[in-house]
Amino acid sequence: MSNHHLGQHIELITDKVIELIDSGTPTPIILIDGRTGSGKTTFAGALQNRLFQKGESAPRVIHMDDLYDGWDGLQTGVDYLLRQVLNPLSRREGASWQEYDWTASARTGAWREFRGGTPLIIEGVGALSRIAAEQADITVWLEAAQAVRQARIATRNTAGDGDGSWFAMWTAQEADFYAREKSKEIAELIIEN
Repeated sequence: MSNHHLGQHIELITDKVIELIDSGTPTPIILIDGRTGSGKTTFAGALQNRLFQKGESAPRVIHMDDLYDGWDGLQTGVDYLLRQVLNPLSRREGASWQEYDWTASARTGAWREFRGGTPLIIEGVGALSRIAAEQADITVWLEAAQAVRQARIATRNTAGDGDGSWFAMWTAQEADFYAREKSKEIAELIIEN
């Protein structure tokens, strides 16, 4: 899809987030999901920048990559998101989580905190589960053609995501998660990317 098309969606979501803030939602939560290589991280970054330009504070972005428990830890990451981020925020408490260190293959990365008061964008495979959707204000599914996704994944492998041996294990977990959670079906917005 063209950048113009994506820009329209970013503008629409930005306006909705600002409306939510103006009507008393201090921490609008936006979930962005889609299969590996569908452009979630890029879309989240563009949305964050646009919200910062139009809004009064910088939105926080949480990447599911920081929450997974390695290549076989998709569901663990989903559970961690709920336990450490979404559930505390729903109770009006601060969220805190420790990032997964992919080099050490352990949850030994930096501790992060988020107290709310600005928009929160959560992007990545597994961001949009049925439970997470109940706590979100905007849910987005990014759809990309398989050939486009495969080209992006191949680029990622040459850029340092390893030799691609993780791919079969990861896509099996991805398929299980989406079959169970129906993420595309429950998304408010489906965007062709």
